[in-house]
Amino acid sequence: IAAYKAADVIQKLKKKYEIKVVMTENSKRFITPLTLQTLSGNPVYSEMLVLPKEWEITHISLAKWADLLLIIPATANIIGKVASGIADDLLSTVMMATTSPVLFAPAMNKNMWKNLILQENVKRLKKIGYHFIEPILGILANGQIGVGHLAPVERIVEEVERRLK
Repeated sequence: IAAYKAADVIQKLKKKYEIKVVMTENSKRFITPLTLQTLSGNPVYSEMLVLPKEWEITHISLAKWADLLLIIPATANIIGKVASGIADDLLSTVMMATTSPVLFAPAMNKNMWKNLILQENVKRLKKIGYHFIEPILGILANGQIGVGHLAPVERIVEEVERRLK
């Protein structure tokens, strides 16, 4: 399951960078916020409608704070939301508010990755300046082999480091 590899990426990036994690409600079903809070050393953000502890609204302050947004694992849902301009949760609103580079690391079933709608969304996002670390051939969550497997952790870390130089 790709969500666990996100923990590995956080652990490796934490050695050089400050990491803040934004989780969707669905992502919390795969890995706990406590795990990612422990690895990142920062609170995990997931609630859209909470009073900010500081003057700025949470999604605006996170969007301004980040030098880069890494979406890992990037699902067909978040790719579709961003491509359509939908901002209905904390992650999608942060993405809409940021001026920093956004890097998607998709992971999904091979048929979902090949889906023409998804591929059009990926093309659209690339055209307007978003970046992707393409999924690879591998064993998927359902046991099938196909393209949709999250890129290797080392590859993702290298790409983040390259973009932050």
